[in-house]
Amino acid sequence: MLELEFPCSRCGACCRHVYRAEETRFLNRGDGICRHYDINSKLCSIYETRPLICRVQKQFYLNYKDQFTWNEFIELNQMACRILEALD
Repeated sequence: MLELEFPCSRCGACCRHVYRAEETRFLNRGDGICRHYDINSKLCSIYETRPLICRVQKQFYLNYKDQFTWNEFIELNQMACRILEALD
């Protein structure tokens, strides 16, 4: 398996909108924000042990590699990032 890197800008938009996706609702601290998101640093407080749903590369290999190329998957994720950023 190639080690692919998702070009995350670390904006935190996905972490601030976990209530919007069924797969991430379990992370909601009650206000739509991930319970592991540090608002001050804009980083995940459990990054090294974050849930599988938060691991973009693993999600690609487990669920999407037969549907999309890595570049297509990145493009789709970046579109989702822009949509979430626009909601703030």
